Amino acid sequence: MKWRTYKDLMVWQRSMSLVDDVYILTSKLPVFEQYALSSQMRRSVVSIPSNIAEGQGRQTNKEFINFLYIANGSRCELETQLSIAVRQNYITKEQAKPVYTECQEIGKMLTKLIQSLCE
Repeated sequence: MKWRTYKDLMVWQRSMSLVDDVYILTSKLPVFEQYALSSQMRRSVVSIPSNIAEGQGRQTNKEFINFLYIANGSRCELETQLSIAVRQNYITKEQAKPVYTECQEIGKMLTKLIQSLCE
């Protein structure tokens, strides 16, 4: 393998940057959404690198793959929450676009990593 720990994985590194981006973005949401949509978006984005790390720390590729699927599910959840924030006019499409684009790229990276572990 080309990596030793989850910290060496580009998908983990980029998902950590996504955490930063989402925290900045959610700070723009209305105060009354602090414990609802904002909190949920933060939990979803934190779940992505967390599941990559937990899966890599497991003993088998099968377990790792399972956690990568969970990370991907959290990514999809975040995309949905972004769409909700836009639909509710809490953020603009332009504000959401970089985060959404990065979500898509991370999804592709997760798929490639899963495929490589299945070989």
